[in-house]
Amino acid sequence: MKRGYMNKRSLFAGMIGTLAVAAFGAWFVYSTDAQAPPPAQPVPQVVVSTPLQRQVDSRLGFLGQFSAVEQVELRAQVGGTLTGVYFKDGDIVHKGDLLFTIDARPYEIRLAQANAQLEAATARLALAERELNRAQVLATRAFGTEQTVDQRTADQRGAQAAVDDAKAQIRDAEFDLEHCRITAPFTGRIDTHLVSVGNLIAGSRAATTPTTLLATLVSLDPIWLDFDMSESDFLQYSGHRARSKDGAADKVEIALSDETRFARQGSLDFVDNALNRSSGTIHARATVANPDHFLTPGEFARLRLTVGAPVQALLVPDSAVLPDQAQHIVMTVAPNSTVVPKQVEVGDVRGGLRVIRSGLSPNDRVIIDGISHATPGAKVVPQNGTIRYAAAAGAG
Repeated sequence: MKRGYMNKRSLFAGMIGTLAVAAFGAWFVYSTDAQAPPPAQPVPQVVVSTPLQRQVDSRLGFLGQFSAVEQVELRAQVGGTLTGVYFKDGDIVHKGDLLFTIDARPYEIRLAQANAQLEAATARLALAERELNRAQVLATRAFGTEQTVDQRTADQRGAQAAVDDAKAQIRDAEFDLEHCRITAPFTGRIDTHLVSVGNLIAGSRAATTPTTLLATLVSLDPIWLDFDMSESDFLQYSGHRARSKDGAADKVEIALSDETRFARQGSLDFVDNALNRSSGTIHARATVANPDHFLTPGEFARLRLTVGAPVQALLVPDSAVLPDQAQHIVMTVAPNSTVVPKQVEVGDVRGGLRVIRSGLSPNDRVIIDGISHATPGAKVVPQNGTIRYAAAAGAG
């Protein structure tokens, strides 16, 4: 019994010794690691280049919306039953194309009645003229009275008025008959027809009388691009236009919302005669050729307007310009290879590059690649790169 107790005690003492040795070893390793200096971090590499210098003109950018030069609601000027629809919804129709027909039989009957009235009035006029001539002859021979001549003259004039009225009734009936055929007043795109064949439609020549809307037609070539200028932009445009003599100030460049190139051209041909007091803007409009009917009224587009002569400017990649709240920062590398941020004033994009209006000098080395590794005040390893102007981008 005593021997077993001694064996357990020896085993317990051995375990304590083993744990003590392991703890001492762990403390020794930790102490050694804590005293060892951390490995040096590698200095990041960046690509730098001086800003590209190029002659660029001053431009203003706007957002505009296309609208149709001509737009008309097709409504009937005569009432009746719709007998035909001669287009497909959304078609391009040309001036003079037949679009709708209305039952013409009631108006044909009315025209026939007017012709009959003209024939009767013409016959009465011929009789009145003969009687007037006879009365005048008798009066000259003292076989008739002046009173009779006056009566026959009045009858002749009344018959002439009846003839004139009958002719007017014929023109009126012909007008109604012609408007039983509704044609396109100009070339453009028509929307869906709103009335089907067989429906009774209301028509009237008076604008105040309710009529049935049949369809809407809009022209497509040319097309207008409407936009608004702020007062300061308008002053810049007006000053440049006053100095320009070749009409260059009225030329605009246009790009659709899904286009990066300003490949479309237009002409600024309208500026309103007063600024809007509530918004402080003035409405303007450019006319754009649209021979392929690709542009559609209601679409939005970006446009640029030149407002200044070309001047020397600095350009850097747009990715090298960092937004800082309401400001913009460009990272540069000083001669001692430290990163120096510079606040800049930016312009628009030209040839894929951002115009820098102020804040940079031509000799500054701008970080154009590896900017994510550039920390202000940190050391970097600069490598020379090149900034290229993408003339094919259509932004120059």
